[in-house]
Amino acid sequence: MAKKIFAWSPIRKLMKDNGAEMVARDAVDALIDYLEALAKNVTNKALEMTRHAGRKKLVLEDLELALKVL
Repeated sequence: MAKKIFAWSPIRKLMKDNGAEMVARDAVDALIDYLEALAKNVTNKALEMTRHAGRKKLVLEDLELALKVL
């Protein structure tokens, strides 16, 4: 299994803070996998916006536009 980018404990805490009394490890792992895939997709789309604008630096506006498009 590849190393996770998101830490396990904060994601578990997030789930518990939103009403999950008990959270299975595989449920946390599944949410982490989803969040990592989503972050990669949004970043790739934002990079398209960055390149289209002729810049090298990804800026907030690129990210906001990527979120609207996706």
